Parts: sequence; structure tokens; C-alpha cells
Amino acid sequence: MTTPIEREYTFGAAARILDVPEAKLRYWSQSGFVGPSLRRGPRQVYSFQDLISVRAAKELVDRGFQPSYIRKALEQVRKTLPHVDRPLDKLRVIWDGSTLGLVEDGIAFEVTGQRRFDFALNDLAERAARVLAISGPQPAPESQAKEGQVKEPPVKRDAFQWFTEGLEREAEGQDAEAEACYRQALASDPGLAAAHTNLGGVLHRRGDLGAARTAFEAALAIDPEQPEARYNLASILFQQGEIEQAASELRRVVQQSPWFADAHYNLASALERLGSKRQAAIHLNRFIDLQSADPSGSAQPWVEEARARLRRLEAPAKK
Repeated sequence: MTTPIEREYTFGAAARILDVPEAKLRYWSQSGFVGPSLRRGPRQVYSFQDLISVRAAKELVDRGFQPSYIRKALEQVRKTLPHVDRPLDKLRVIWDGSTLGLVEDGIAFEVTGQRRFDFALNDLAERAARVLAISGPQPAPESQAKEGQVKEPPVKRDAFQWFTEGLEREAEGQDAEAEACYRQALASDPGLAAAHTNLGGVLHRRGDLGAARTAFEAALAIDPEQPEARYNLASILFQQGEIEQAASELRRVVQQSPWFADAHYNLASALERLGSKRQAAIHLNRFIDLQSADPSGSAQPWVEEARARLRRLEAPAKK
């Protein structure tokens, strides 16, 4: 029998375990703040370690810390967990006002000073076990309502619910409806950085570069470390002929998110336009390495294009 530590958790189960609205969990995941690290087919699922990170993030959000600070704090726990040779249910996560880390039997791995909050991992495991034990069939989401069934709109939606509704409409190709949802989300909470980002994406596809740029800049003013917003802003800068600025923004993206394959590809394009062929080749090679590891092979045409570009860049100059 698997233990709660060995199990995987859907968004719905994680919401019940952590007492966080499911819409907020989906927003945090989509914005790259904190979310599930596993994928089973088309679904994302949480590991128990992911639940630990989300639980700590929730505490720090409630205390008013900015996403950039929380990301750095969570990284300490993520780096420590895989290397701890003690049962996870014997550990506690503690924050002392400046550092987040793990303790066992009062011995701190990373934390000193007075505790500001802490929670035991065995308590989290027990809550997870209770949720798994009582979870029955869940109602189908609104988007899966039967054809012809009249859906009554909720009396009131919060910003996170509007945001997740926008994600669903966007996935279905309904850009106008998605735009309306993102604007409703921002009317409720102008601080939702990912709602600015996704609104910018809709505006960009519509060809309204000025409004899209404003939306991406608004997202970055709230969350400067959001890679999607900076990547999209760089794309607009490139289209508008601001190549040096586009390259600068893309450099920041690949520094913060070295796994972001498309950012390496676009950075190579900008660097090539600026005459930096050697640097362009480095990022094309990085793009190829990242995309070649994709088992689906969906990026293979782009990989072949990148290889062709590499051959042109590395070809001896004609005399």
C-alpha cells in the first residue's frame, strides 16, 4: 500500500489538503509561481514534496511577501528535500523571518533564530491521507457540462476564478471570451501578474502590439521574474525593431529559466541580427539540446531548422 508521501495529487485533492481554492492553485501553477512538478499524460499532478512547497508558499503569501522572495525561499526547501536521508514525516518546515528550511528533532539544517511559522510534515501527510480516504467522485467541471444543459452563472466569481475561466476559453480558441475573463480578473485584482500576461497574449495574437506590450510590462512591474511575460515582451520588441532591447530581455529569461527552449531560439535570432554569430550558435545548440530531449518529437521541425541555421552560421566566410 502506498503512503501519502508516495501518492500523487490532483489540483482538487491538493486544494482540499491545503485549504487553498483550486482556482488559486491553478493560477499559481500557470504563472510559474509554485505548482505540480509531475505530469501523467495530459494532466499535471502534485507530489507530496510539491504539497510542502505550496503549503510554505501559502504561509508566505499570507504574510505579504512578494513572489520573487517566495520563489527564492522555496528553492532552499526544494534543494534540501531530495538529499535528506530521514523519513519526510519526521521533519518540520520552519521559517524564522528570513530563511525557510527543514528541521528534525530540533536540529536545524538551514534555519536559525526565532520561529515565525512551522508545520510538521507528518501532520501534512495525515491530512493528505484523510482527504484521499474520503474523496469520492467529483462533479464534472463546468466546461464538461452536457450538451444542451443550461449552466447557471455563479453569483460571484473572484479574480482567480475569472482567471481560470479565461484559461479554459483560451484553450478552446475563444480569444474574445478569454480576454473578457482576464479583464474581469484584473478588475477584481489588478495584482494578478499572469492575468496581465495572458491578456497580453490575446492582444498580441490580435495584432494590437501596443496594448500587448503595455500588458506584458504591467505583468513584469508586479512580478519581474515571470519568464513568460518577459519572453513575450521581447517578441514584441523584436517585431518593433528594438533588437538590442529584445536581446537584453531574452538574456534575462534564459538566465532565470535556462530550460526555456524557445527563449534560446529567439535570443539566437536577435544575436544573429546584431552580428554576434558565435553567441547565436551557443543558444541554437542549447535549443537543440533541450528540444531533442522531448520524447514527443513535436519540436523536430524546429530542431532541423535550428541545425540548418547552425550550419550557415558556422560555414566559412566566402572570400
